[in-house]
Amino acid sequence: MRLDMAAIRRGCPNSEIRGFRHLCGPELDHFRKAAAETGPLTVACTQQAAQFSDEAGERAKAISFVNIRETAGWSHEGARAGAKMVALLAAASIPAPDYPLVTLSSDGVILIYGRNEAAIEAGRLLADHLDVTVMLKQISDTVPQAATVFPIVRGTIRSAKGHFGAFELMIDDYARPRPSSRDRFVLDASRDGVTSHCDIVLDLSGGMPLFPAHDLRDGYLRADPNDPAAVLRAVLTARDLVGSFDKPKYVDVTPGLCAHSRSKRTGCHRCLDLCPTGAITPAGDHVAVDPNICAGCGQCAAACPTGAASYTLPPADTQLQRLRAMLLAYHAAGGANAVLLFHDGSHGTPLIEALARHGDGLPANVLPFVVNELTQVGLEAIVGAFAYGVTAVRYLLRAKPRHDVTGLSQTIGMADAILGGLGFDGQRVATIETDDPDALGSHLSGIGPLAAVATPATFRTVGKRRDLLRFGLSELHRLSPKPVDVIALPQGAPVGAISVDTDGCTLCLSCVSACPTGALRDDPERPVLKFIEDACVQCGLCQTTCPEKVITLKPQIDFRAARAPAAVIKEEEPALCVRCGTAFGVKSTIDRIAAKLEGRHWMYPAGDKRIEALKMCADCRVIVMSEQQFNPFKGIPERTPPRTTDDYLRQREGKD
Repeated sequence: MRLDMAAIRRGCPNSEIRGFRHLCGPELDHFRKAAAETGPLTVACTQQAAQFSDEAGERAKAISFVNIRETAGWSHEGARAGAKMVALLAAASIPAPDYPLVTLSSDGVILIYGRNEAAIEAGRLLADHLDVTVMLKQISDTVPQAATVFPIVRGTIRSAKGHFGAFELMIDDYARPRPSSRDRFVLDASRDGVTSHCDIVLDLSGGMPLFPAHDLRDGYLRADPNDPAAVLRAVLTARDLVGSFDKPKYVDVTPGLCAHSRSKRTGCHRCLDLCPTGAITPAGDHVAVDPNICAGCGQCAAACPTGAASYTLPPADTQLQRLRAMLLAYHAAGGANAVLLFHDGSHGTPLIEALARHGDGLPANVLPFVVNELTQVGLEAIVGAFAYGVTAVRYLLRAKPRHDVTGLSQTIGMADAILGGLGFDGQRVATIETDDPDALGSHLSGIGPLAAVATPATFRTVGKRRDLLRFGLSELHRLSPKPVDVIALPQGAPVGAISVDTDGCTLCLSCVSACPTGALRDDPERPVLKFIEDACVQCGLCQTTCPEKVITLKPQIDFRAARAPAAVIKEEEPALCVRCGTAFGVKSTIDRIAAKLEGRHWMYPAGDKRIEALKMCADCRVIVMSEQQFNPFKGIPERTPPRTTDDYLRQREGKD
């Protein structure tokens, strides 16, 4: 393939660029010399990465490997892909921080759940490697083994929970066969509600999966019992699941930022609704993520409005820094009409490689950006990408995704509303759902030229997703074709305002105490309700807490909100204590309470001085009640004594 060294040098002005024709062969000494130096080193080859790593030995700084062949050079537009190569090299130069790990352990205890001889045959294949138990839904027609190599029992799994190394199954119709069984199994009495624990589950039952998003549940293997090849693949996978295994801790949760609940009122539940594996559960005022179950889809972090849930592989700010480096280098090298293609490594990378080897390859203006999971990409990445100068964003999905992608659909919907409102016409953000490399190439080639921002932004930010989104929105608004002030957003947006029916609001301020971000505020000096839109995350706690039900959410972006002072929603005259003059409440509320009680309640006869106690502050009320020896029980009207059992019996006898 051709290398446009001039374009690469323009895009990487602070780097030493060296080009070779056969670096892994006759020119290998050049690599050894470069690897002996102490600075950062990027090698634009992934095919021979293992060889280069071995040659580098114990180098102080890790080598970055980036593919510019299948992603750029091997294309019918490869001669014009110099700017893209620069972009890929620049993105690879941004290091990713280390991420925490979770260790899962397995002793090899496996339950094979099936319905016929296929499960028993799988047990025979695994008996020398694992601690096997086979459970069949029906075993009446099964011939007993001459020697018991592993237990075979009957049972039906009612429910399953847990994770690799610690599964817990609830089993009904459980029965063990008698050793005296001759031509067929004779079973003991069956039992329901039996609990079983195991490290691995091999499901060959052919029924419904035992777990949601079962493909993402480590240690749970499922195959069609009528497909011998699929069963064999599952058996070979299960055979190696013994020992300790590390997996990333994909999501970190900061409980203090979570807006899930306050005072047993539920507010934000976005992550709970989106988690495909059920790894997220309520834990008081916040949520908890079980790292043993979490499969790393990232939808919780992408949807979290406060940044309480943050993705670690990589963090959102590192991802945005890579996008920034890629796009700034692309434009510096003369690239134009950039289309950003998000893809994963397990599906997208092989598809792109197949397109490069057997088709036309990626167009020169399509910049592939690999992520761990497509659903981890949040709104801040899309907004930032357009501010940095892309003209379109595409997500490369499987034709049949492994889990629900509702969170991604919601993100795209919000991005469409923002971009359309700011004057970016055409289909700017969309998915490509295919397993066919030719279909991928056809779609990408069909994306026509679209307008981008006149001068790409260069901002660089760090922090939580909300901070990244806030700054990116302000930059995109500044550079957009039509910088309007307010854009309405779909329900579930992480930003917005509230609408309050002020006629029904009593200024009880319960919404203020419930607001987790300080968007709603009061004033210690007077009865007033204030609102700061820039702090609102649309969690809904104010709406669910309000006793008068006069608050509704209003998802929108007001680009003036970041600089706007607190807006006064409602303000009233304070109630002044009639004894000391101290402000202690809302005058209209105190007057209304006094009017409802005077002459209508036995404690407050018409014209009695007791009513004045309602118009005093708490301190004066206690003093006056003590001075007047106020007896709250004086004057209580006599009530009918409570009915006893004897009363009911006498009544019954009288009726009889």
